[in-house]
Amino acid sequence: MRRLMLLACLLPTAAFAQDAERYQLERTENGYVRLDTQTGAMSICQERGEQLVCRLAADERDAMETDSVGLRAELDALERRVAALEEGRPAGGLPSDEELDRTLSFMERFFRTFMGLAQEWSEDEPAPNRTEL
Repeated sequence: MRRLMLLACLLPTAAFAQDAERYQLERTENGYVRLDTQTGAMSICQERGEQLVCRLAADERDAMETDSVGLRAELDALERRVAALEEGRPAGGLPSDEELDRTLSFMERFFRTFMGLAQEWSEDEPAPNRTEL
């Protein structure tokens, strides 16, 4: 039981240590700049009372907004695809069963007509004498 309590006390400390290694603060004239060493994101921080309040730099915000627009479009497309699959409709532009049946019907008529013409042509001309070759 003591080991479990000791482990429970050390876990938040380990997480705090990882965060402390992840971020680097540099003092500036107006406050601090915080660098996220894992992602490269930079934040501008100011002291307000006893707290350090950080916000993303303008370039980072613009990049995140651009990324979020692209991600929103991808998410919308995925949601439409999931909805189509849940309704039993084919996703990804596949034809419905009716469209497939109609297409196969056209193909069947084409091949029947083609085979009929081929048979007529073979009946009109005498078969070649293969022994003369």
